[in-house]
Amino acid sequence: MISVKNLNQSFGKKVVLDDVNIEIEPFEICALVGRNGAGKSTFINSLLGLLPAHEGTISINGCPVNAKTQEWKKSIAYLPEKFMLYPLLTGYENMKFFAEAIFKKADESRIESMLRSVRLWDDRNEPIKKYSKGMLQRLGLAVTLYQDANILILDEPTSGIDPIGRVEILEVLKSLHDKTILLSSHHLDEIKQICTHVAYLNEGKMTKYTVAEFLAAQNLGGTGS
Repeated sequence: MISVKNLNQSFGKKVVLDDVNIEIEPFEICALVGRNGAGKSTFINSLLGLLPAHEGTISINGCPVNAKTQEWKKSIAYLPEKFMLYPLLTGYENMKFFAEAIFKKADESRIESMLRSVRLWDDRNEPIKKYSKGMLQRLGLAVTLYQDANILILDEPTSGIDPIGRVEILEVLKSLHDKTILLSSHHLDEIKQICTHVAYLNEGKMTKYTVAEFLAAQNLGGTGS
């Protein structure tokens, strides 16, 4: 579970997060939504411990997020919008490199399992400079899933991907029934397809809705899951 209480973040006189309180429960898929510049990146960086909380507290699975503790890091994995992979290496070699970087020794069977889960096993021996944007994003997701964290934070996981690639990413995310997921997204259709809740950030304040409540509150029509 992600628990944020009375979180305030500001840069100089500009208040970016204003007394944010939110809990994301186990197995929820929660979309982080807001206009450009609303503070979504600041919120994510706060959750990841990259930006110390100016005021307030953050905990991951009951462990406080701060520089003095490390236990919370085991529960969380992050996929940035632009994941830095090695273009001259194959998909398999990239997986093995990151697995060894994180855990010192790679589990070959787990690498295979993760590549199969994102439908890249048949392309594992291709240099990734030949991969499409969607394939690269799925490979980044496979690296993230390899960590076996029970909380995933995904920053625009379908950004810049063609419609077929987006469908492939969403199918993978929908299959992750044992994960708690927070994903930043601008795509209303994918929020309606896979998310259970929405964390809406507006003028520094955050409100959590079910998808149906969010659609109604914003007069967006349609129904959510």
